[in-house]
Amino acid sequence: MSVALVDLDWICLPRWQHVALDPIPAGFPSPAEGEEDDPIDLSAWLIEKPAASYLMRVQGWSMAGAGINDGDIVVVSRAVQARPGHIVVAVVHGDRTLKRLKRMDGRLWLVPEGEGYPHTIVDEFVEVWGVVVGLARKYQ
Repeated sequence: MSVALVDLDWICLPRWQHVALDPIPAGFPSPAEGEEDDPIDLSAWLIEKPAASYLMRVQGWSMAGAGINDGDIVVVSRAVQARPGHIVVAVVHGDRTLKRLKRMDGRLWLVPEGEGYPHTIVDEFVEVWGVVVGLARKYQ
């Protein structure tokens, strides 16, 4: 089973809808209050170049080793040049897939980060379509 990506309708939040960003320690509890940062616009924070960006919902588990799970939403930028090490959306024989771009044995490969999924060599049947630059996930 490979990862399928589903296009999502683009919804732009009005600029005035900001979220307060409070720091939260991940180590020892902190009793400090009143340390809020400036409000954050999540759309602007996740998407630096909206005209060249897309939101796609991940279907499948081939990238779970990279922390990208079924149901996550990835922010994909066509403005970023893909390089080895990037997680990319690629079109392979007409089907989209989400994989890590790696250089192995002098060739570029699309490599899953989940067991049981094949590697794909980047050849004339593969088009790297965009680079994953962000991820959104709901826990409930």
